[in-house]
Amino acid sequence: MTPRKRTKAAVALAAAAGGAAAAGAMRQRRRERTAQPMRSLTGSLEFTPTRVTTVRTEDGVTLHVEIDEPANPREGAPTVVLLHGFTVCLKSWVFQRRGLTEAGYRVVSYDHRGHGSSGSGSPDHTTIAQLGRDLRRVMDQVIPDEKVVLVGHSMGGITIMAFGETSADQIGDRVVGAVFVATSAGGEGGLITLGYGAFAGRMIERYGPGALTRLGRQEVALRKLRGMGRSLEEYFTHYYSFSSNVSKTLIRFTADLAFETSFQTISQFIATFNDHDRRGVLGVWGAVPTLVITADNDRLTPLEHGRTIAEGIPGSDHVIVSNAGHVVMLEYPDLVNAELLKLLDEVGP
Repeated sequence: MTPRKRTKAAVALAAAAGGAAAAGAMRQRRRERTAQPMRSLTGSLEFTPTRVTTVRTEDGVTLHVEIDEPANPREGAPTVVLLHGFTVCLKSWVFQRRGLTEAGYRVVSYDHRGHGSSGSGSPDHTTIAQLGRDLRRVMDQVIPDEKVVLVGHSMGGITIMAFGETSADQIGDRVVGAVFVATSAGGEGGLITLGYGAFAGRMIERYGPGALTRLGRQEVALRKLRGMGRSLEEYFTHYYSFSSNVSKTLIRFTADLAFETSFQTISQFIATFNDHDRRGVLGVWGAVPTLVITADNDRLTPLEHGRTIAEGIPGSDHVIVSNAGHVVMLEYPDLVNAELLKLLDEVGP
């Protein structure tokens, strides 16, 4: 970035922060409440998009993008962009995609670089900052003229923070709302291991950053052993993803998403999580209605991380979901969908 561009970005960030403070003062003060969910009626784990497309990033990576059109669209409603978590893919939003389109909202979701059906980049571009730029690229190419509400789970929430760091001028004008689900602003000390990075994080701490890279060279052989360890996969998936007694079908679905990501991608992203600390730029999101959803039994991004985010955003609404784990949108989809629709009603047309 040139000095001129850095100056322009700094001015935009400062202006947005000032607007955030004013907007936060105008709206009601930050709220925190605990939600007691009943078991959600999950339905099918299959969902067919209306359209599939690709976006090519600045460094040449091809991102897989899916667009869901509602049968009865709400006039003037914003498009909802869903950003998935670490080591999973856009399929983790299956229940939200169905619920939002049924409510009349257009939905755009995509696989982060190195995840799902998207391509991978060089280690220099496998960073949180790059994820923020990828989001801007998707918005500019797929929905250039639409108002947007951003919804991010885990690493997806971090992506939104990185976007706000470099595209603060978009908040309040183009981006009219934001939702942070089971994520972290960083800076809490220790390794940030989002999604299924807990096991990987322990390996790096014990054996060094090259541990997963070395495992990556044996990727094909290791994947052949997956069938022998499915029960172990399901145990760890349940432990790190959920808190309640969800169905084995849902555990298997989540495990299949999580364990398909390459060791190389995991290693490269975990290295950048160490430097993640965006607590100081959270205030820009006070310019728009913002919701923070935290699971009270999240073993990967504990409750304190959610509170830090909510406290850093003026006027934010913080919902703590009882008896819930890290992948709360799959564990209690009806509750999460209801909270998303409340925020969308606040945003308005």
